[in-house]
Amino acid sequence: MQLPEIVLKALASKGISSLNPMQETAMETILAQPETLLLAPTGSGKTLAFLLPVWQMLNKEEKRVQCLVLTPSRELAIQIENVWKQLATGFKISCCYGGHDMPTEIQNLAEPPAILVGTPGRIADHIKRATFSREALQVFILDEFDKSLALGFEEDMSYIFSSLPGQFKKIFVSATSSVPIPSFAGVGDNLQVLDFLTGKKSEQELQLLTVFSEEKDKVNRLAELLSYINHEPALIFCNHRDAVERTAGLLKEKGIECAAFHGGMEQMQREQTLIQFRNGSVRFLIATDLAARGLDIPEMNHVIHYHLPSTEAEFIHRNGRTARMHATGTAYLLVSRGEELPYYLPQLPEEQKIPVGLALPKPSEWVTIYINGGKKDKLNKVDIVGFFTQKGGLQKEEIGLIIVKDRNAFAAVRKNKVKSLLALVMNEKIKGTKYKIVVAR
Repeated sequence: MQLPEIVLKALASKGISSLNPMQETAMETILAQPETLLLAPTGSGKTLAFLLPVWQMLNKEEKRVQCLVLTPSRELAIQIENVWKQLATGFKISCCYGGHDMPTEIQNLAEPPAILVGTPGRIADHIKRATFSREALQVFILDEFDKSLALGFEEDMSYIFSSLPGQFKKIFVSATSSVPIPSFAGVGDNLQVLDFLTGKKSEQELQLLTVFSEEKDKVNRLAELLSYINHEPALIFCNHRDAVERTAGLLKEKGIECAAFHGGMEQMQREQTLIQFRNGSVRFLIATDLAARGLDIPEMNHVIHYHLPSTEAEFIHRNGRTARMHATGTAYLLVSRGEELPYYLPQLPEEQKIPVGLALPKPSEWVTIYINGGKKDKLNKVDIVGFFTQKGGLQKEEIGLIIVKDRNAFAAVRKNKVKSLLALVMNEKIKGTKYKIVVAR
């Protein structure tokens, strides 16, 4: 399909020269049909697939919320918000989720966004508080609706649906076909199903390997596997929060740098952890299935199932973090001898032998620096690079990924330059303002 010039320019700014077949089909269908179910793998570009047609439906003259997006997690909500902002459409988007400051959200909604994205519980709360109007709603999107149902959000989602007046497009998005659309959504006979799930990844893309542990406690074997992987990033999945914390702690005791990520952590801590993983300050992320979907993290060559999940859907979602968009990757199944296998694994894949006596993985060469100023303080990436080079004595190649958020910013810096950088900028100002600049924790 022929995209409007403004859309082409926005995509080009993101380094995208053309849409993939799934995105093209989704755009055409969403624009033409009242109800669409989009099924596509993790990493295939579903967020753009529904945001681009929404953009074309928005009315510049309308000053109320026109599109409502529900997501199962705050991380996915934030990612959708970021993708929209990168498109620079000129239409406001607001993000609402549990753990976020409610007065700030209410203030943001006082000047209504065109798109409101959030978690079901928080959006239901806003509806009860009547903080935004639903009268102008054109589009309602349930992203990763199967995960929202699994997390117990059905009551909130049902309440939200029942509170929405008038006619509007319904878009349902998922990376699995195993969960039906809930009855409260009132889907009719005209639902258009776009199924781009190919089942399991091909052997050319994803390689499954088994790593056996002779001990029931698999931490020692995990350390050996990470030593084998060495400096390449890896995502290690555990089934429970306690296991994530315990595993991360034991690896650190062995001298392996890693970070934990799960739903029990404070939101700011989770965001900082993801930033450190994205910019290479942390190479190994120990996580629950919260990290299997919708997070803005880099392409992984290695996924490790420290615990095998109870469902095939979660197994597929975890593996979806590697071998994305026709790249290759490896998923390791760390299994103790005699361990009972889940129903979806009638037999284990080929064994991966690990050489003995490997050195521990080298620590990352990067450290993340925190700055307590961001976009709303008129700071941008160019300001930070200029400050670090002119005042901090850094070369451009000694500065890595920079992420600027509303009220803070994070920059990866070569570890061997951090001490001198902090000493040089201690009493310096960025654009006339003194900011706190420290190593992120």
